[in-house]
Amino acid sequence: MMMKFGLADELADIREEIARLREKEAAVQAAILSFEGPVPAGRFHRIELIERRELVFDKDRLPEKVRDNPRFWRQKVSQSVRCLPIRPQLDRPGWPIRRLVSSSLSH
Repeated sequence: MMMKFGLADELADIREEIARLREKEAAVQAAILSFEGPVPAGRFHRIELIERRELVFDKDRLPEKVRDNPRFWRQKVSQSVRCLPIRPQLDRPGWPIRRLVSSSLSH
């Protein structure tokens, strides 16, 4: 019998797999970047190292009176989806009853 997962479980599983793949990608990429000399081509792919440069706006370089002025800020609303694990409660609270073992009770 095939078990049907809910959307929350499916999304969590996908995100776990993506995280695992990102870790693996980072490790392989680090090995490539630390490789001395040209990286040998694989059976179906070859490696090409690309260097990009871009200008990045640094708002921290603005004068404080401009940076802190609310007229230059706008509110942006976005939504995201978080996956939170549900911890199944296996035991009833307070069960089984745990009693202290006293040496005075033993005969």
